[in-house]
Amino acid sequence: MTEPEIFPTHERSAAPRVRITRRFEAPFSTILTAARTCYSSKGVVRDEDLKPGGEGLARELHAAGHHTTIEHAYFQFSLENVSRQFLWSFLHAHPFYNSEQVSQRYVKVKPDACFVPPLHGEALDVYREGLEQQFAFYRELMERLHPLAADAYDARFPARKRRRDRYGKEIEKKAREIARYVLPVATFAYLYHTVSALTILRYWRMCGQPGVAHEQRLVVGMMVEALLEADPRYLMLVEEPIPAEETPEAKFFAGRPALGAAGVRKEFVAEFDRSLGGRVSKLVDWKARGEEELARAVREVLGLPSSALSDDEAIELAVAPSRNAILGESLNVTTLDRLTRAMHHPGYTFRRKISHTADSQDQRHRTTPASRPILAAHATGEPDFVTPGLVRQDPAVQARFEEMMERIWERIGRLARLGVPDEFALYLLPNAVAVRYTESTDFLALRHKLVMRLCYLAQEEIWRASVDEAQQVLEVHPRLGRHLLPPCGVRKEAGTTPWCPEGARFCGEPVWDYDLDAYRRVI
Repeated sequence: MTEPEIFPTHERSAAPRVRITRRFEAPFSTILTAARTCYSSKGVVRDEDLKPGGEGLARELHAAGHHTTIEHAYFQFSLENVSRQFLWSFLHAHPFYNSEQVSQRYVKVKPDACFVPPLHGEALDVYREGLEQQFAFYRELMERLHPLAADAYDARFPARKRRRDRYGKEIEKKAREIARYVLPVATFAYLYHTVSALTILRYWRMCGQPGVAHEQRLVVGMMVEALLEADPRYLMLVEEPIPAEETPEAKFFAGRPALGAAGVRKEFVAEFDRSLGGRVSKLVDWKARGEEELARAVREVLGLPSSALSDDEAIELAVAPSRNAILGESLNVTTLDRLTRAMHHPGYTFRRKISHTADSQDQRHRTTPASRPILAAHATGEPDFVTPGLVRQDPAVQARFEEMMERIWERIGRLARLGVPDEFALYLLPNAVAVRYTESTDFLALRHKLVMRLCYLAQEEIWRASVDEAQQVLEVHPRLGRHLLPPCGVRKEAGTTPWCPEGARFCGEPVWDYDLDAYRRVI
């Protein structure tokens, strides 16, 4: 097998930079030592115990689907000049990774820090003008939002009003957090990304799937090259990418092209939005006996009949922080505790509509998986976006924000009329673009996500979705839902001090004493 062929680096924007910063010393050998250990009568097999010429075993294991052996070796990559759309559409659209990326909430985005696809002539000019326009919108919106953010900040922290020298930057961050909604999803990110060798092989095999196939093939190809440089023996396991036209999505639309029309997409969008009933996140299905099954599981762990432990007490043993202090641990050890694992059994399905930027954060909760869309399949050609709460505080600012959205979609339409493929034109979509999908989870994973996102420091939009979800779980499973709390509420009940774990970043409100229905915030 020859080394994988990748797209050449284009010259329209800064080239991606892909480097392995940390790795195992002999990564490929971990496949062989792990496999040999399974059948060793002499204990753990070490690198020095391997005999030359045994690499064929790795190929046999790969072909047979015994892939845990390939998963032992991990690689930490530093990635630069990769788009937010690539991260959302591909790199973070699966559970087997860890990433730490630059935050648009807290770091001001610089002009020209965007992916430019391989366009030419007028299309390239229109695209670049669009990037410049959106960065101008970004700067303008920060200025317009600053007084609104200041008012909201002063309402929460009245004692700090006279200390602008100390707290002025906090207000700037709040304005910047919302201004980023107008930035294009083409905006670059830089990050550390850690994956196993198995995940890298899967990336390459799937890099032709719809979304941002050009950038996927470019960046993942560079990751594969770095892998082969680290250990050339991985070449025997590399499979060529599934051709774009052979993906199930492409084959479906090829057979029924009329279903890709804008009118069909509009019908879908309208139908989906009606189904939400005015909510950001709508509970559409759940295990009806979730509470009872959780209680049964607790009794199974303890070896008790129902006569010895009622459902109510069993639920409290597992779910109430006052009874289960493990829930107040900062390290989140819930999956390692027997009683706490009983929370796996209740399950919930939500239908959600949030912005691309908010979903990029929700997506990081990998134990609450979702069926996220091909973004182009939802594009109707008309503005389709989420308006942040701070923007809605001032009708003039909201009107200007909506005008910005109109102009962005007009430019995307110009690119479409110039024959630019959706994959490239949609890089200009703003972070505010609406993303619609269904997400399912068990109670244990949902509880952890809401502990993080019910905090008043969480991004405002994902916080609102989390409040929606907690309220609806409370309605169908009150014995569970009443324990869906922010981190300070959990820590207070568990007796963990300080109640707020954020230190100097304390939100300014005693949320640990609030009922869910009393949750209110602007920033």
